[in-house]
Amino acid sequence: MTLPGSLPQRIFLLAHDPDKGRFRVGTEIGAMTRAAVLADLYLKGLLTDENGRATVAGRHPVADPVLAAVLEEIKAAKPRKWQHWVDRRQSPTVKAVRQQLNDGGWVRVEPYKALGIFPLTRVTIRDPRVRKELLSRVRGALRDPAGKVDHTDAAMVAIVAAGGLGIVLDRKTRRAEKQRIQHLNDLSGPIAQALRKSIEASAAAAAG
Repeated sequence: MTLPGSLPQRIFLLAHDPDKGRFRVGTEIGAMTRAAVLADLYLKGLLTDENGRATVAGRHPVADPVLAAVLEEIKAAKPRKWQHWVDRRQSPTVKAVRQQLNDGGWVRVEPYKALGIFPLTRVTIRDPRVRKELLSRVRGALRDPAGKVDHTDAAMVAIVAAGGLGIVLDRKTRRAEKQRIQHLNDLSGPIAQALRKSIEASAAAAAG
């Protein structure tokens, strides 16, 4: 059993409800996926934080096309706050990650029509052990000695917690592990805070 290599692919699988074949209502998958791309680039040393803004730091080639596309977006623009990049192009990024998972054999993507009218997409995780392993890594990041936590696993927890992904970490667990989650946020850079701000701004806009 192998895991997908990129952080956005792992977040997609964690957010997916295998019983329903889709994301639960209210899942902030767009914001979390964009945040995961940024966190992946940050952990690879390709982005850095300068006065609260995402700045390109490395010139190394990026093999993953989703990561490469976002890095090119940032290269082509003036320095902007992390939240700006979380907010942008969420739907295309989610679709691109879903296609990567389909092409890599981790999921099966099937278009169908609800009530014979409304076009939807059903996603099936081909090997349930993959998602179970990701859940185990989340639990391990909360439980293991801080110095032994892989930074990618720390970023997974930070994004899941900031995104309010209850299917992975319910509210009770997030409260109980608040101090540990903050430490994992620190390990994974400025992304979790930007994700929270993005979700809060979106909710305020919807309420207004």
